[in-house]
Amino acid sequence: MLKIDMHSHIIPKQLPDWTKKFGYGDFIFLEENEDRSANMMQGGKFFRRIKENCWDADIRISEYQEYRTQVQVVCTIPVLFAYWASGKDGLEVSRFLNDHLIELVERYPKNYIGLGTIPMQDPELAIQELERIHQLGMPGIQIGSNINDENLSEEKFFPIFEACERLGMAVMIHPWQMMGQEQMRKYWLPWLVGMPAETSRAACSLVFGGVLERLPKLRVCLSHAGGSFIPTIGRIEHGFNCRPDLVAIDNPVNPRTYLGKFWVDCITHDIDLLKYILKVQGSEKVCLGTDYPFPLGDLEIGKFIEESDLPSRDIENIFADSTLNWLQLDKNNYL
Repeated sequence: MLKIDMHSHIIPKQLPDWTKKFGYGDFIFLEENEDRSANMMQGGKFFRRIKENCWDADIRISEYQEYRTQVQVVCTIPVLFAYWASGKDGLEVSRFLNDHLIELVERYPKNYIGLGTIPMQDPELAIQELERIHQLGMPGIQIGSNINDENLSEEKFFPIFEACERLGMAVMIHPWQMMGQEQMRKYWLPWLVGMPAETSRAACSLVFGGVLERLPKLRVCLSHAGGSFIPTIGRIEHGFNCRPDLVAIDNPVNPRTYLGKFWVDCITHDIDLLKYILKVQGSEKVCLGTDYPFPLGDLEIGKFIEESDLPSRDIENIFADSTLNWLQLDKNNYL
């Protein structure tokens, strides 16, 4: 059975020193260690230690083979978005990261699919880069759950989503810059509490802001199984019903209506929750995702699904067909 991991992250082994070049900011660069790992440095501060599987294409392929997974959809690590930079500098960062992904896919067309990044802080330049990578064959992009603390429902971002629909470019939304991060650093709470909330923030913004209603052909995938949006849809719907004066001001359509109209990945770490998501979404809108190579991801690549009692048709949808439909790609290209 073909398996496609539609949510994984990669970074070029060599990054420019953008902080030095641009003269400001805490852009990410790598410091290599003797054990062949590297430290991600944000400005002059340590951010995260990563291993070779964060950049080595062949190591990644061999690790995926252990779980009989042939294809990886790769995108940048969200900390590299650099939305806080000027639009011009953000465009340069995006072009560098996108060119790396395009070259990777050209070298390994059966193993990799790339999702680009765009400078969301400057919609005009974002659309310019979107059109460039579309011409170069990229099927979609990854964006953050907020843009410098502005919600995705802000009207200034609508032309970007409109361009994605026009070009047929899929959109993956990934949580980043988690709300309340400064107030809850202990216990890894930004990743355990903030990330699911951020994804729900993005989903509610697109729903209540009318973006999905205005752009019915826009193909959006919410990472981490949609975060807390689907598990709390009852509360979200109840809020819509009991306080329409606060919630339904830009879109009169019940939020529950949108279940099954977007995609989510399967990263729940819990088969019972996944079964609920399958019930309300349909397996055609649930994709195999891992967040590889980071430890909070599903690094056994769908093993909990293979060991479940899910119907084979649902498993086939999750493992490949839903992703191919979301990205509008031909299955034969990866067999």
